[in-house]
Amino acid sequence: MTQPEFRAEARPKRYPPPQFPPRRPALFARMPPAVFPSLLGLLGLAGAVRLALGRLGWDPGPGDLLAGGAVALWAFAAFAYGVKLARRPGVVVEDLRILPGRSGLAALTMGGMVAAGLVAAYSVPAAAVLLVLALVGHGMLAVLLLRLLLGLPPEARAVNPTLHLSLVGVIVGAAPALAVGWGWLAETLFWVALPIAVAIWALSLRQFMAAAPPAPLRPLLAIHLAPAALLGSVAGLLARPDLGVLFAGLGAVYAILLAVAGRWLLEAGVSAFWGAFTFPLAALATALMVNGGVWFWPGLLLTALGLVVIPLIAWWVLKRWPGGRLAAATNAAEA
Repeated sequence: MTQPEFRAEARPKRYPPPQFPPRRPALFARMPPAVFPSLLGLLGLAGAVRLALGRLGWDPGPGDLLAGGAVALWAFAAFAYGVKLARRPGVVVEDLRILPGRSGLAALTMGGMVAAGLVAAYSVPAAAVLLVLALVGHGMLAVLLLRLLLGLPPEARAVNPTLHLSLVGVIVGAAPALAVGWGWLAETLFWVALPIAVAIWALSLRQFMAAAPPAPLRPLLAIHLAPAALLGSVAGLLARPDLGVLFAGLGAVYAILLAVAGRWLLEAGVSAFWGAFTFPLAALATALMVNGGVWFWPGLLLTALGLVVIPLIAWWVLKRWPGGRLAAATNAAEA
């Protein structure tokens, strides 16, 4: 009689016991790029306030104070992300894989361009250096993003509003370029950004007609407003009033559509994606005031609205940075 064959069962995989106290990431190792869209909104708001006070002939002190605070906040956040990047350079590609990281990194370098314009009032050389660094950084991020997208399957390369930030965001550098005396650069950035913005608008409209975005992503639709407003501002500064009024008017019409669809737009509730409302609002206010005439007063009203809305959204986002809540909610990569 043969003995029954016994087989030893494989031992269950042993997992290490949980650490106590829980492991804490190194300083700034999981810095969330999602803070930068709101900071870009604050920087744009400072520029709009400065412009409004100047056009009204009022004391520029409040605008300078707001500009100083916004530039300081952006510089601190940029330093924090620089520390994260220095720990592990490959983390930037991981952040580019997700929408909050993709829009945040583009807003980081766009914020550097706006900061350069604000700093130009005090030091043109410092503004020029900051502008060049921001434009170079923005170009490098755009190349990395394009390489990443080309390596994905076709269904994962769908057009979304954040492409405006990565591929059209260079238009933000046009106004600072004029401030440092580089008119040729402002012209170049305008004509480079214009066809790309139009292409993204067209592709996005076709995609929207096929399927509306899910509720959590709907706030990103506000980003489509930013290129129109920025192109309107730059056209006005370049003494092209027809184009300036055209794009400023286009931005105003789109803003009205967003306001009408507000309940649908905000259906998912407050999230870090609400930062997408901040910089288009500031950009539209600036565009309307730059083009002046009948547009000035609506621009002034939007600036007043921005003084309430933009800091509230920025505060909601920034207070979730310490402790890692924002990083967890936006799936920020860890260095």
